[in-house]
Amino acid sequence: MDRFFDPGSIAVLGASNDPAKWGFWLSAGALKGTHRRRVHLINSRAASIQAQPTFARLADLPETPDLLVISIPGTGVPAVVDEALALGVRAFLIISARVPGAADVAQRIVSAGARLIGPSSLGVVDSSNELLLAWGNFTPGSLAVVTQSGQLGTEIATLSARSGLGISRFASIGGQSDVRAAEILRTLVDDADTAQVVLYLESFTGGSALVSAMQALRAAGKPTMILTTGQSDAGARLARSHTGSLTSAMDTVDAACRAAGAIRLSTPGEAVELAGVLATSWLPAGRRIAIISDSGGQGAIAADRAESHGLRVDVLDAATRARVEGHLPQAGHIDNPIDLDGAGEADLSVHSRLVDELLADETIDAVILSGYFGCYGEDIPALLEAELTEVDRLGQTVRGHRKPLIVHSMSADSRAVAALWENSIPVYTSIESVMRVVARAGFYAAHAGRITEALEQSGPVTPWGTGYGAARDTISSAGVPVPRAVTLNHGSELAEVLAASDLTPPFVLKAGWPAHKTELGAIALGLPDAAALEHAHAEMVARLGEGEYIVEEMDTRDDAVEILVGGRRDENFGPIVMVGAGGTETELYGDTWLELAPVSHAEALDMVSRLTCYRLLTGWRGRSAADLDELAEIIVSVSRLIAGSNEIQEIEINPVRVTPVGALAVDALVVTSRDDDSDNTHDGVRESGDDGSGSDSIGEKEPR
Repeated sequence: MDRFFDPGSIAVLGASNDPAKWGFWLSAGALKGTHRRRVHLINSRAASIQAQPTFARLADLPETPDLLVISIPGTGVPAVVDEALALGVRAFLIISARVPGAADVAQRIVSAGARLIGPSSLGVVDSSNELLLAWGNFTPGSLAVVTQSGQLGTEIATLSARSGLGISRFASIGGQSDVRAAEILRTLVDDADTAQVVLYLESFTGGSALVSAMQALRAAGKPTMILTTGQSDAGARLARSHTGSLTSAMDTVDAACRAAGAIRLSTPGEAVELAGVLATSWLPAGRRIAIISDSGGQGAIAADRAESHGLRVDVLDAATRARVEGHLPQAGHIDNPIDLDGAGEADLSVHSRLVDELLADETIDAVILSGYFGCYGEDIPALLEAELTEVDRLGQTVRGHRKPLIVHSMSADSRAVAALWENSIPVYTSIESVMRVVARAGFYAAHAGRITEALEQSGPVTPWGTGYGAARDTISSAGVPVPRAVTLNHGSELAEVLAASDLTPPFVLKAGWPAHKTELGAIALGLPDAAALEHAHAEMVARLGEGEYIVEEMDTRDDAVEILVGGRRDENFGPIVMVGAGGTETELYGDTWLELAPVSHAEALDMVSRLTCYRLLTGWRGRSAADLDELAEIIVSVSRLIAGSNEIQEIEINPVRVTPVGALAVDALVVTSRDDDSDNTHDGVRESGDDGSGSDSIGEKEPR
């Protein structure tokens, strides 16, 4: 990677004197670093570029450059790459777009032991190494940007410069045909000039490596903020189950962010906005805030916006309230929000005194100062020194308590506002921005990341095509409790099998092979005795044919809550475990939470607590609380099963019936990666997995 960010020599192929062309900006940027490295400009039609002599051809260079930058029409790139490889070039930055056979070009580079960023890169920048190979100018600073969209990356760089953060390193990686985001993120872990990272990706290929790199950045104290767009169609490929179709690509990215200790945002502005807080302020330990305002209206709006972002604006405890009253004897409202009611104009020091009292309260995680502060010296020059002195006091107070103070000011760029930033006090002109960054900083602080256990991969877990019975065996062997059952195969005498089993009615009868049982009439519930079971079995065989049938004891326990537990193997991030509201209304509620697998018992309990239906499990409206520990153990078992198998692609248990006295999995579906070339039908009934996807499914989908 040093050849890309601190090369000893650079050659720019396609150098230009025309400011409207990429070759101009690449040449100009490269020439700014000539005191650190040798720069060679190549243009067959110009004797000099920007007052520097040029070379007509790559072969004319006096040396093989450490880094070759290519900015010519895409059709000419393949031949140039072959020539450069023959000369010994080992690092390519290809700006050119529409390169024919781009994948083959990348493969030739890699096969030769060289590396490539691009094609369609918008360049790289390293401020500490005075490397500028991009369009425009970049202000040096502490924020690193790694992006698949070059122009979006330059927008982030521009916003970062305006905010005073600046850029430490910039890498536009295009389609990641060779060098991927994870590799560049790794270079930032030990980069002394990088304090924070913004990552924009459209493709998360190699997601596990990304998670590992972001975990290393978090451990190094360098926050990573992720931007991405789009939804995945992976759910459509797994439509046989809810596990694959109920969650989006964003849910998976968010789970990866939680595991990595990173945070996903929506826009470049939000990323730079949060970067300002993370770069200067202490992180809030929780979501409890106190608001100080010199306007009742601004304080009320601040409180509304705070609660909309999940922040708590609690009434002050008695001791803190009494101390606040001592500073505001004439104030009419000090419950939180605190209305200064003119006290600020009478004595500017009231701001630091109140902030000190509030930050000292262990029940308050952050303080918000909203309104006119920052404007006093701007509007009334005679008050400037007093306001700046108060800013210094606020800075000392914040440093003493090591808690965040965020200011919403009606001034954008006064001397007091600049001084607040210098004192590690972020300032924003929008109260919405303030509450957004406080909530997100709190989220970042609460999700420090976790290392997912790497499990040894097992081989096949069950023979193909044995349906629901095999699915039952698979989950049961992993520790998931299932109802007592017997299996009826072709030729079995139901009465003899049932007598030998000692099952207790009511019974459930299921045909073992269809994935979609309800539509086919392949399930019969609540059969009260052996006679009813015998009749249901005869009727089902007459319609569906002979095959494997399963008789189960029906779970009739009271106060059962139906929960879905699933696992799947994501094509980018690997094994995922999911929990959600189960039963026949699963799609209607869409109440799910997922994490990278495997998870621990504590992490499984946390997943359950994130569900809207969680209250049903904790004793809703007088019901007895469900056995959450048993549910958590089922989640752990499924997470370890999906993470530990190199064959299982998906598991769904829907529902798990969770009661005060335990949990029971009464339906199961397993999807494997094995192909089958048979017709895969059973007496005219299409069996599990025959959807043309090349996967098997074992078990049933419909909950009961």
